[in-house]
Amino acid sequence: MTTITVHGTQRTADPHGPLRDWFDPTHTAIVSIDMHEGHLSEDPACPCPAPRGRAIVGPIDDFHRAARALGIPVVHVRSELRASGIDDVGGTSDSAWRTTFPQHVGPIPGAADHALAGSRWTRFVTEVEPQDEVVTGKKRLSAFYPTDLDFLLRQMGVRAVVLDGIMADCCVLNSAFDASNLGYRVSVPSDLVRGTDEGLERAALSMVSLHLGVVTESAELLAAWTSATVGSPGHLTA
Repeated sequence: MTTITVHGTQRTADPHGPLRDWFDPTHTAIVSIDMHEGHLSEDPACPCPAPRGRAIVGPIDDFHRAARALGIPVVHVRSELRASGIDDVGGTSDSAWRTTFPQHVGPIPGAADHALAGSRWTRFVTEVEPQDEVVTGKKRLSAFYPTDLDFLLRQMGVRAVVLDGIMADCCVLNSAFDASNLGYRVSVPSDLVRGTDEGLERAALSMVSLHLGVVTESAELLAAWTSATVGSPGHLTA
């Protein structure tokens, strides 16, 4: 049995029962969202700081290493805007968060530099191995918009995605909605995401658990994958 969290309450589920599609490693990929310098750097110039996310860098690396050993592919997604800024502040419509989020946290120095192509802020903080895939060009909140993530996953034969990274109540939640709407089975390991604060993190995970997929912990996923029949390492069978 596997422990999942449903609207804040822990429950047990049979990974071979109704939720089997969520725990089958055969057609699963991990999608790691926005674990780059533009959010995680401790430099005061960091253009869009998400300091709570720094605590999960090591655990995410550990999870990815264990998953790779079981043949689960890892896809890293990062925000990246054209260096000209035309995709956001230099275009006809900038991202809404640039106006709304400062109402909560105050002015964000250097925000105009966030995710600009060629800048240090797009460098991944988590480990990226040669066998991993990278999706770049995320320009708004969802990892699917306007990137080729959906195309890549379908080419890989992926039917279930595990989302980790930041922020739980923003980019992870938006990506979970898009993934579910596109027909993917969505899982979110609660120990490998962080939100704006604990309250919004809990709220986001509750929404995922009720409407979009499975909320569990990374150890539960690894245990379920380990107990399942896994194909050749690094290979997804069609």
